[in-house]
Amino acid sequence: IIPGQDHFITRCDHMGFGVVTGEDGKKFKTRSGETVKLVDLLDEAVARARTELVTRQATQEDKLTDAELDAAAAKIGYSAVKYADLKGNRITSYAFSFDKMLDPKGNTAVYLLYAYARIQQMKIKAGVDVGKVDLKELKLGEAAERALALHLLQFPEIIEAILQDLNIHRLAEYLYGLCTHLATFYTKCKVVGTPEQNSRLLLIEATRKVMLQGFHLLGIQELD
Repeated sequence: IIPGQDHFITRCDHMGFGVVTGEDGKKFKTRSGETVKLVDLLDEAVARARTELVTRQATQEDKLTDAELDAAAAKIGYSAVKYADLKGNRITSYAFSFDKMLDPKGNTAVYLLYAYARIQQMKIKAGVDVGKVDLKELKLGEAAERALALHLLQFPEIIEAILQDLNIHRLAEYLYGLCTHLATFYTKCKVVGTPEQNSRLLLIEATRKVMLQGFHLLGIQELD
């Protein structure tokens, strides 16, 4: 909105995009040489995600229903394709790989979604309504806590930079960095059942909220 006026100004920018190739570096096509349809890629990503979920829950006591499996697989599959498309500089070509985009340990939507789900599980395990915890209880005594908090504070700067140059991969890089800081935090700082529990719950809840905003901007639907 322009200061002193009550209407929006629409901004229109042309955004160049690189070429999507196969893992062999050649133009991405089907075996018959036809152009690959996006709907087919999405369907395949969802199918692979569902297979991985079934394998994972085979060793778990709590099982998802078929409907829950389908819903989770759709979120993971669609998000994996979107994130793979957005995480690199948009003018740079990239090789399409289902194995890489569905890797739960790499720079993928799967890794981000599992990190988000772990926060939710941590809050349930603690049995605390984080919304009722006094913000004054937040203490950042450990280096891993401070590193995570400082990364959270960079979020507005990232959004402002994207508005200037339209390089959305900045947000993907930011979220991946946030999740790596979160993983280090878990390694160094126990959350549940410690004197610092409420403080650390506040920190991971702040992380969850920033992640959620980032997901929505990238078109990724969170896993609970």
